[in-house]
Amino acid sequence: MIVPVVAWHEEHVYFTLLLHMLQKELDLFRDAGLPNYALMQDIVSYLRDYGDEYHHPREDEAFRRMLPRCPELALELARLQQEHAVIAHAGEALSAHLEAIGSGALVPRAQVEAAAATYLVYYRNHLMREEEEVLTRATQVLTEEDWEAIRQCAPAGGEPGRGLEHYRELRRRIALEA
Repeated sequence: MIVPVVAWHEEHVYFTLLLHMLQKELDLFRDAGLPNYALMQDIVSYLRDYGDEYHHPREDEAFRRMLPRCPELALELARLQQEHAVIAHAGEALSAHLEAIGSGALVPRAQVEAAAATYLVYYRNHLMREEEEVLTRATQVLTEEDWEAIRQCAPAGGEPGRGLEHYRELRRRIALEA
């Protein structure tokens, strides 16, 4: 069995890779180049699907279980949970813009850039703060019983990078980045 906090960290590393790939495409967009909109949509879709369905519910349960044992982290844990909602909302907005562009609609560049910046800034900072402030404490205070409950709070699902069957372009680009 993989140590749960190691899996959590590996997911963060994978998400960071995807955010880096998204940033590269957004840089092309910003510079009036021709980004790969399908790849951008796949990245946002995957981060939303996997993050919102599997990763964030498990983190929320971990935060809930940590709170009584780490009251000094109460504000930080509450902020991180709130950021899950902000990240989901920002991802939804960015995804809608990318879908519209993919359908041939003209979307003002400023709207896409603002949505992308919100998504990237929140997601990157969120991951960094969890890595710096929560993971080590989680290993110190959560029990095997806690980790089992955390595993059970979200559907049994793939690990990051798995279940990408319908993300063909994303799979191809990840292979090229590796």
